[in-house]
Amino acid sequence: MCVGETLREREEGMTEFIVKRQLAAVIHLNGHCTSEIVVAYEPVWAIGTGKTATPEQAQAVHAVLRAQIKAATEHADRVRILYGGSMNAGNAAELLAQPDIDGGLIGGAALKAPEFLKIIGAAA
Repeated sequence: MCVGETLREREEGMTEFIVKRQLAAVIHLNGHCTSEIVVAYEPVWAIGTGKTATPEQAQAVHAVLRAQIKAATEHADRVRILYGGSMNAGNAAELLAQPDIDGGLIGGAALKAPEFLKIIGAAA
């Protein structure tokens, strides 16, 4: 499942509220299967724009999501949380170095083989 906020919501300081509400809807519907989901934080303002959250911004949101998942299931360690907001060869290493970012949800960068290979290399 993907969660994320619009630029207006981010500017108004609503990011945490928005992503927690979005994740809660899925956890509530799928409580017994929570440990089997994959979550991607994909800020709406970053989709297809070339803009990306800083590693610190992305980590902050991922930490919030991880805490919410830990509170919902005893198998939280099974849940992977990906970053999907315009990850590319230039920012993948820094994003993937964050403690709560388990991987990337790669969009347009996956269509360029040399760039995608650099992202894969950053994940190794």
